[in-house]
Amino acid sequence: MTAVPDGYSYGPWHDGPDPLAPPVDLRDALDEIGRDVMAGSSPRSALEEILRRGTRETAGLDDLTRRVWQRRSEIQRRHSLDGTLREVQQLLSDALTAERRELFPDPSDDARFREAQLDALPAGTAAAVRELGQYEWRSQEGREKFERIRELLGQELLDARFKGMKQAMQNATPEDVERINEMLTDLNALLAAHAQGSADIQERFAEFMRRHGEFFPENPKNVEELIDVLAARAAAAQRMLNSMTDEQRSELAALSQQAFGDPRLAQQLSALDAQLQALRPGEDWTSSARFRGDDPLGLGEGAQAMSDLAELDALAEQLAQSYPGARLEDIDLDALERQLGGEASVDARRLSELERELRRQGLFERAPDGSLRLSPKALRRLGETALAEVVNSLRGRTGDRDSESAGAAGEPTGSSRPWRFGDMQPWDVSRTVRNAVLRTASTGERRVRLDFDDVEVIETEHRARAAVALCVDTSWSMVQENRWLPMKRTALALHQLISTRFRNDALQLITFGRYAMSVELPELVGLEGAWEQGTNAHHALLLAGQHLRRHPDAQPVVLMVTDGEPTAHLEPDGEAEFSYPPLPRTLAKTLSEVDRLAKLGASVTVFRLGDDPRLTAFVDLIARRSGGRVVAPDLDGLGAAVVGDYLRSRR
Repeated sequence: MTAVPDGYSYGPWHDGPDPLAPPVDLRDALDEIGRDVMAGSSPRSALEEILRRGTRETAGLDDLTRRVWQRRSEIQRRHSLDGTLREVQQLLSDALTAERRELFPDPSDDARFREAQLDALPAGTAAAVRELGQYEWRSQEGREKFERIRELLGQELLDARFKGMKQAMQNATPEDVERINEMLTDLNALLAAHAQGSADIQERFAEFMRRHGEFFPENPKNVEELIDVLAARAAAAQRMLNSMTDEQRSELAALSQQAFGDPRLAQQLSALDAQLQALRPGEDWTSSARFRGDDPLGLGEGAQAMSDLAELDALAEQLAQSYPGARLEDIDLDALERQLGGEASVDARRLSELERELRRQGLFERAPDGSLRLSPKALRRLGETALAEVVNSLRGRTGDRDSESAGAAGEPTGSSRPWRFGDMQPWDVSRTVRNAVLRTASTGERRVRLDFDDVEVIETEHRARAAVALCVDTSWSMVQENRWLPMKRTALALHQLISTRFRNDALQLITFGRYAMSVELPELVGLEGAWEQGTNAHHALLLAGQHLRRHPDAQPVVLMVTDGEPTAHLEPDGEAEFSYPPLPRTLAKTLSEVDRLAKLGASVTVFRLGDDPRLTAFVDLIARRSGGRVVAPDLDGLGAAVVGDYLRSRR
């Protein structure tokens, strides 16, 4: 926006990110990351994976890399590097044909002598062109074709080292050729002075650009930038020569002496190449590539093809992100757009913004051991998604626990109702005043007066407090049978429901494999599956009982998710004893803990995953002993079953 005399003028934004652009939507990406983390990936690898895979609207790094290699292969499959040689050979053939056609009807000895000269030309293209350098052409067409060979060679040699020079030198005059030779002489002198550390190099550079700047559309700011531009192009030209056969290189070396009919051009370019190699030894001067197509490229086009291959190689490395300290900001978006088009550049920019926003918005944090983990903010977002899926599967059940009792100690429902005699709820002041204003306005009164009919109170519901223990099986069979991720999403959904809607309830997450432990949500979400023998339901129920006893005034709720019968129990010394088939002592200690929970008023609901007859029989026994029940959901319905049972138990 710029100020003008009559107001403001608005135009495109050019300084950094668009301030009016919509924010990056992280929800889908975070869901993907959360799913990978809960499946056992580290947060760092999950972040890298979402960037590699992409999102529904954005291609990932893997897809962009595939397209880079596809483009590289396409260049090599389609083209060959002998375009200049083929064109010279065709021009030479046309020139000789035209000359013979001109000589044939002439009966003179001179005509026969000239024919003999043409017949005696060497077989090699370069040698024939050199021999014809002093030939007096009788045919105007032949002379023009031969002069075109010299022009073509000069244009191609220059275009191979100065991009766009072929077009600039169309219909070049002798004066133009002289100006090129003068520029090359001055350029070699400038580079030699730079190599010797001349103190006035910047002044020399400025004078050089003043005289010859038209040949450098890149508009370098100093001699170092000039060398960078020239060395990159010269190295591409050298790699092109490396990719030719020995015979092709020899022919071109010999033909280069005929460029513009003046050997000085080839000599100046050779000197320039030598200086650039010395000044930029880090450029790739030695590699080659195999071209196996039928579309011939000239020297300038071939050098550009080699530059494209080098640029594609650099893009592949940037997209791989495999080097230390790699960030998506490293990707050259301009190069990506040149090679793959604007859509690819947009995708890479979106991925970079996604990575930056995921880090900036605090969705990752450092654990005490230095590793990366999901932050509470990220876990809340994952919990919202998991709970939303559960709510949808509950077919319209919102999770509210309706109660006839209402009082000031209840929680607001978000709505209000007219006041009734005996109500102790706080007034909804804004609705009450609005009612009074509307009523007074309808009667024509000037003063606003409150009436009993205007009063609305904040509706509340009384909610009993619960102590909830969710015990989840983390034995290896849960991983092996693809039950790991549904188990974690279930815990996320329940945690989200309790922490947002029923904040007075006390939830304890308990995992049990060979041993059981009480864990926080980040630990459970990031828990990796590990090979471990034992399903220690006894230890899990023991920890559940300890949690319930810490909240004696709360309604006890125990929920257990498992896919195996108890095969381990805890000994008095704290060691776990494992046996399969289960020992009678293991079963007895587990049922004893169920009985203790029943004395606390807790019924145990078991969510059975799998159809093993021994498991079925044992969980039925747990349900009967505790007055609970057994639910056998499929994996997709596990979250809804657990949340639904929690709500049912709390009504």
